[in-house]
Amino acid sequence: MTESAPRHDKPWLFRTYAGHSTAKESNLLYRSNLAKGQTGLSIAFDLPTQTGYDSDHILSRGEVGKVGVPVSHLGDMRTLFDGIPIADMNTSMTINATAVWLFALYIAAADEQGAPRGKLQGTTQNDIIKEYLSRGSYVFPPAQSLRLTQDLILFTTKECPKFNPMNVCSYHLQEAGATPAQELAYALATACAILDGVKTAGLSEKDFAEVVGRISFFVNAGMRFVTELCKMRAFVELWDEITRDRYGVTDEKSRRFRYGVQVNSLGLTEQQPENNVYRILIESLAVVLSKNARARAVQLPAWNEALGLPRPFDQQWSLRMQQIMAYETDLLEYGDIFDGNPAIAKKVAALKEEAVAELKKIDELGGAAAAVEAGYMKSKLVESNTARLEAIEAGEQIVVGVNKFTEGEPSPLTAGDNQIMVVPEHVEAEQIARLNAWRAQRDAKAAQAALDELVRAAKEGRNMVEPSIAAAKAGVTTGEWGAVLRGVFGEYRAPTGVSSTARQVGGQLDAVREEVQRVSTKIGQRAKFLVGKPGLDGHSNGAEQIAVRARDAGFEVIYAGIRSTPAELVETAQKEGAHCVGLSILSGSHVTLAHEVLRLMKEKGLSEVPLVVGGIIPPADEKLLRENGVAAVYTPKNYDLNAIMTDLAQIIEKSVEGRA
Repeated sequence: MTESAPRHDKPWLFRTYAGHSTAKESNLLYRSNLAKGQTGLSIAFDLPTQTGYDSDHILSRGEVGKVGVPVSHLGDMRTLFDGIPIADMNTSMTINATAVWLFALYIAAADEQGAPRGKLQGTTQNDIIKEYLSRGSYVFPPAQSLRLTQDLILFTTKECPKFNPMNVCSYHLQEAGATPAQELAYALATACAILDGVKTAGLSEKDFAEVVGRISFFVNAGMRFVTELCKMRAFVELWDEITRDRYGVTDEKSRRFRYGVQVNSLGLTEQQPENNVYRILIESLAVVLSKNARARAVQLPAWNEALGLPRPFDQQWSLRMQQIMAYETDLLEYGDIFDGNPAIAKKVAALKEEAVAELKKIDELGGAAAAVEAGYMKSKLVESNTARLEAIEAGEQIVVGVNKFTEGEPSPLTAGDNQIMVVPEHVEAEQIARLNAWRAQRDAKAAQAALDELVRAAKEGRNMVEPSIAAAKAGVTTGEWGAVLRGVFGEYRAPTGVSSTARQVGGQLDAVREEVQRVSTKIGQRAKFLVGKPGLDGHSNGAEQIAVRARDAGFEVIYAGIRSTPAELVETAQKEGAHCVGLSILSGSHVTLAHEVLRLMKEKGLSEVPLVVGGIIPPADEKLLRENGVAAVYTPKNYDLNAIMTDLAQIIEKSVEGRA
C-alpha cells in the first residue's frame, strides 16, 4: 500500500517585470515568457507613458521605450495584447500618476476582445504617495492625485470586482533607503490616507469592506532575510489590526494582507554581478518561506540589472528560480514553519512597536499627504539612505565583491558583446511616426469632444474613469489626456529631502573638505556644483546622495530635483556660474541627454565647464561619452562618495587652470 501524495498549496503567481522598445516587441516578449511557464504579466511602461507625455514631447527625448513599453493610445494597447486573451490574464501594471488613463486603455482593449469587465483580474499600482517619496513619476498635486486614486478604486469595486485597483507600494521606499520600520509605517500610512478618502464617499459597510479587501501591497525584500521575513509577518498583523480597529471591518477575509513582491534591486552589484543570482534567491526566501505571510505574486529581478536592461535569457533564469522553489522543494506541503518561534515573535513585536510610533508621528502631521508636502517622510528617507551608504563606505556593512572579497576571476557571464539588451536608437523615431499616423487617421472631432468632456468631468469633480475610457475609444493620446489634467489640476514639484545646510561629520570627510577648500581658495570662490536630473527619470536617490555629500564636503550645491530639460539645466549653470555640472540618469537615456547638454553648453559659451555623468552606463557608452567631452563617468561600482568628491574638486581645478 503506497502512501498518498502530500497535499500542495497552490504556488504564487510567477511574474517578470517586462516591457521595452515598442508594443510589438513587448508583446512578443510576453508571449514568450507565458510559454515558458510565467503565470501572470507585469507590465513596465516607459517614462513618457508614466508621466503623461506623448513620445514626441521635448521631455520624452531619449526616454522612449527605454525602461518600459511606450503606450501612446489604444492602438498601442491593442498591439501589446495581440494574441493574449485579457479575460484569462492576471495583469499587473506599474503605473501611478496616469493609472486612470492606462486602466482606461486596458478596459477599452478588453471591451474590444469581448472580455467581461467582471472577469478581469490584475492590479494597477496606483500609489502616488511613494512617487513623491522615491520614484518620481508623479504629475499632479497630492490632493488631485489622491482623487484619481480614489476614482479608480470606486470604479473597479463596482465594475471590476476581481481587479485590485491599488498596490500600496513599499518596494521603492526601501530602494530609497527606508528601514524596515519606515517601510512598514510609510506604506500603512499611505493605505490609511486612501481609505480615509474612500470613507468620505458614503459607501455602505459591505461596500467599504470590499474596497479594503481589494487593496493590495507591493513590497521589497532585502538581504537581511530573517528581518525581512519578520517585516512581512508584522505587515500581516498590523494590517489586520488597523482595518479592524481603525475602520471597523469585521470580515476576516477582507482584512487579509495580500501582497506581491519584487526583491531588492538596489542591492544588486555591478562588481562580480554573478553573485547577484545568490542575492536574488536569498531575498526571495523572506517572502515564500512563511506560509502565513507568503506573497501572492513574485517577480524577481535579473542578475545583470545593475549593468543594464536584461535579455530574455536573463529573465528566464529568474523565472526558473521561482519554478524550482515552488515545484522541486517541499515548501508548499507544510504549514507555517515559524509559528511559535520566540526569536521571530520578538523581532516582529519590535518592528511593530517602531512602526506604530512612526505612524503616530505621521498622523500628528495630518496624514501621509500632509507629511509629503511638509517634506517629513522624504527627509527621513534621505537620512536613512545616507546612513546606509556611509556604512558600506566604512566597511561596516559588508557587500561581497564591493567592499570585501574584491579579488576574483573574470566572469565569463560578462565577457563579449550583447551582455545586456540595448534599445535601438531608431525606436523613438518609429514610435513618433506611428503616433503621428494615429493622430492623422482618427476622427479628430470625436477626439476633441472626448477631451472637452474630460475637462468638464475634472472641473466638476466627477469620477474620471468612464470619461477616460470614452476618450481612449475616441483615439485620444496619453499626452493629450495628461495635458488636459495638467491644465485643470496643475503640476507639482515635491520636496527633495536634501538639507540646505552641511552636516558637521568628520572622519574620512575631513580630508575631502580640505581638498575642496584648497581648490576653492585657488579659484577665488567656493567651488560650485550643479546636480541635474534631465529628462523624465525620477529615481533621484543617487542624485540626492551626491548632493548631500557634496554639500557636506564644502561645495556650494545647486539641486532642484527631478525632471529638467537640458536647456533648463544649462541656463541654470550659466546663471549660477557653476564650476561643474553633474547629470544623474538611470533610465538608459544618458547618451542622448548628455550629448544635448554638451551641445547647449557649447552654444552658451560654457564648453570649458566640465560635465560629469552618473547612472547605469555600460562600458561602451562610457567610452562614447568620454570621447564626446564628458569629463568623468560614474556607475554603481563607484560607491565611495568621498572619492567622487575629491575627483570633482580636481576636475574643477584642472578646468580652471585650462582657462588661465
